[in-house]
Amino acid sequence: MTGNIDSPSEAKYAARPAPESAAAGRRRLPAIGTWCACGLAALALWAAYVRLSQTFPTNSDGSFVALQAWQMLHGNPLLRGWVLGDVSFYTTELPQYMLVELATGLNGNVIHVAAGMTYALALVGAAALAAGRARGWAAVIGGCIAAGIMLDPQGGDGVAVLLSSPDHIGTSVPMMLAWLILDRTLPGWRATVAVSLVLGLAGLADSVVTYAAIVPLVLVVAIRLGQALLTDRSAPRRGILAERRYEIGLAVGAVAATIAARLALRLIAALGGFSSPAPPTSVASIHLILSHNLPVVGRGLLMLFGADFLDYPAGVVLVLHLVSVALVVVAVAVTAWHFLTDLDLVSQLLLAGIVVNLAVFIVSTNVSWLPTMREVDVVLPFSAALAGRQLGPRLAGALAGLPGRASGRSRAAAAAVVVALGLVGIGYAVGLARQLTPHIQVSSQQRLADWLAARHLDNGLSGYWQSNVVTLMSQGNVHLRLADVDYRMDPQKLVKGVREEWAGWYDPATETADFVVLAPSDDSYPGFTDRAAVIATFGQPTTTYHFDGYTILVWPGSNLLARLAPLPAS
Repeated sequence: MTGNIDSPSEAKYAARPAPESAAAGRRRLPAIGTWCACGLAALALWAAYVRLSQTFPTNSDGSFVALQAWQMLHGNPLLRGWVLGDVSFYTTELPQYMLVELATGLNGNVIHVAAGMTYALALVGAAALAAGRARGWAAVIGGCIAAGIMLDPQGGDGVAVLLSSPDHIGTSVPMMLAWLILDRTLPGWRATVAVSLVLGLAGLADSVVTYAAIVPLVLVVAIRLGQALLTDRSAPRRGILAERRYEIGLAVGAVAATIAARLALRLIAALGGFSSPAPPTSVASIHLILSHNLPVVGRGLLMLFGADFLDYPAGVVLVLHLVSVALVVVAVAVTAWHFLTDLDLVSQLLLAGIVVNLAVFIVSTNVSWLPTMREVDVVLPFSAALAGRQLGPRLAGALAGLPGRASGRSRAAAAAVVVALGLVGIGYAVGLARQLTPHIQVSSQQRLADWLAARHLDNGLSGYWQSNVVTLMSQGNVHLRLADVDYRMDPQKLVKGVREEWAGWYDPATETADFVVLAPSDDSYPGFTDRAAVIATFGQPTTTYHFDGYTILVWPGSNLLARLAPLPAS
C-alpha cells in the first residue's frame, strides 16, 4: 500500500485482488470490448427511457425547471428574481437541462430527454455499486441483478414518479457517485474531500441528501466506532480513534458539507439570486401513520419495483417483478444480519440510507397517494445496488465451488438460480419493450399551445398546471404566466403567482398579458375554473373562445398585469 492510506488498519478498505501482469495484457482488449458494449447498452437504455418518458405528458413542474435552465443559459446564472420550489435542482438537474437545451433548444422534449438520461444514469450507478470491487462473474451477476431490478419501471404511477419531472431519483446519482468513490478509491484525505464535495453539491440542490446520505453516514460511522471501542476494551481509546480517523473524517466532512450547502443557499439569496423555501416538515399522528401512511408506502414500494398488483392488473410481467421484491428483501435481511460484523462500509450505507429515508417519510404528513413516493424514490437504486452487491458474489462463489461452500448440488442450485434470474430479466426486457408504444398522443397542453400561437395570443395568465407547460410547449413563443386566486379577498380576485415563479414575468413596464385561460380538472391535475374571480379582477372580456375543454377570455389591447390585485400585506 502506498502513502494515501493513513494507517495500517485502513488497508481493509483498499483490499483488492493482486494484479496478474501476464494476464493483464491478454485481458486488456476484451476489457475494452466490455466497456464499449456497456456504453452502447447504456445509450440504448437512454433512448428507451426517453421514449417511455414520452408516454407521460409533460407538466408544469418539469417545465418550470426547463425555463429556469433557459434563463441561466441566457445570462441569469444565479436565477435572480426566481422563487423556486423546496428542491432547487441547482446543482443536479439544472446543469443537465442546460446541456440538453444547448443541443435541442427550448421545447417540450427537453424534459423527456433529461428524464431518460437521469434514469439510465441511476441504473448504471446502481449496477456499478452492485459490482463493487468484485471481479469476474461476481461483478457480472451483481451488476445484472441491480440493472434487472431497475430495467422495467411500472407504467402509470411508476413512470410518473421515476421518468417525468425532475425529482429525487436524479439526486440518487450523485449520492451513488459518492459511495462509488468510497468503494473504488484508496482511503485518505483525497477520498474524504471528494465524498464531502459531491454530497455538499448535491445537498445544495436537494435536502433528501440529508436523510439518504448524510445522516446514514454519520450513523454508520458512529456504530462502527462504538463497536470498535466495545470490542477491544483493552486497547487505548486514542489508538482506536487514530485507526478510525478515516471514517471519522468522512462523517465530519459530510456534516461540514451539509452546513456549507445551507450557507451557499443563503449566500446566493444575499447576492440577489434565487430563493428556495425549506421543505415542509410535520410529524403525523400515530393513527395516521398506522392507518394511512404504512399501507400507502407498502403499495408504493411495490410500485417502485414494478410489482404493484394491488392497484394494477396482475399480468405475467408484473408478477415477475415480485422476484425483484424477493431479491431486495433477501439482500436487506442479509445486510441487517451481518451489519455489526461486515466490513463493507458501502453496503451498510445503502441499507442505512434506505431505512432512514423510509422512516422519515413514513412518520411525515407528506404521504398522500402513490405519486408521493417520489419523496423516497432513491430507495429503488439503493435497493437494487444492495441486492446485486450481496447476492452476486454469493451466487458466483457457489458456481465456482469456493472453499467453504458445498459443491455438486450447491453448484447446480446456483446455476439454476442464475438461469432463472436470466429468464426473469428477459421477461423484464419484454415488459419494457411493450411499454414503448409506437404512437404517442399529442397532449392537450400542446394542442392549446398550438392554438394560442396560431391566433397570436402570445401573453396571458392561467393556473399553475397550464402556465409553464404551455410556455415550454410553444418553445417560448406563448408566455402563459401563473395567476392565483386570493380567497381571503371579498370579492375574490387574481394576484400574481406567489410560488415557483420569476418576478420579471409580472412587471407591467416590460411584460404584457391580454387573455386568461380557464382549464377543467382532469384525472391528474386540478383545473383553473374560477371565472368569477377573473371577472372581478379584470371586468367582462371582449372576446371568449372555447377550445378542447379550455375557455379563453380575451381583453385586446389591455395589459392585465397592471390590473392584478396587490398581494395582501399579511
